[in-house]
Amino acid sequence: METLSSLVDIFLHLDKHLGEIIGQYGTLTYAILFTIIFAETGFIVTPFLPGDSLLFAAGALAATTGVLNPVVLILLLWLAAFLGDTLNYYIGKTFGVRVLQRFPFIKQEHIDYTQKFYEKHGGKTIILARFFPIVRTFAPFVAGIGTMNYSRFLAYNIVGGLAWVASFIVLGYFFGNIPIVKRNFSFVIVGILIVSVLPGVIEFVRHRWKKS
Repeated sequence: METLSSLVDIFLHLDKHLGEIIGQYGTLTYAILFTIIFAETGFIVTPFLPGDSLLFAAGALAATTGVLNPVVLILLLWLAAFLGDTLNYYIGKTFGVRVLQRFPFIKQEHIDYTQKFYEKHGGKTIILARFFPIVRTFAPFVAGIGTMNYSRFLAYNIVGGLAWVASFIVLGYFFGNIPIVKRNFSFVIVGILIVSVLPGVIEFVRHRWKKS
């Protein structure tokens, strides 16, 4: 319970915690951010890591601390997202079902929902999924299990990763330090999480409604 409480606190006060990390580690913060984004997109066992909100907070702090350069952030974290999806694709392609059998705590409904996402959006799923928590983590894995060849996946991966990383960092950089946003940063982070998750929740409810 204490661990869950700590995770919630980190999510809600990303500006505070990230600010402390920047103050303590300086430019090594780049490596920490790279690792988190890489893990969130690269391993299907870590969909709980912050993505959208972390990018927004990093952009906001880049505007005020002077330690982080927004251009370097975009390029570096795009690389992390690109490599993460690439690894996830090859895990799905190489090990596929064996991973699901080995890690039974991976929820089958997440896989099913991602597959339905593919049925609806096709290859563009790799781009669109970047903006959907959980689906973002499972989409490259499902692409690897399926029939999408790597050259096609590569193109979507490059575009999707850049669009996702750049949009949230730029939003954070230009809007994260507006006084009203700074005073209500926790609510902004919750809002980002809700907006990110809402389309998936609506789709899930619609699916259950049709099923019933």
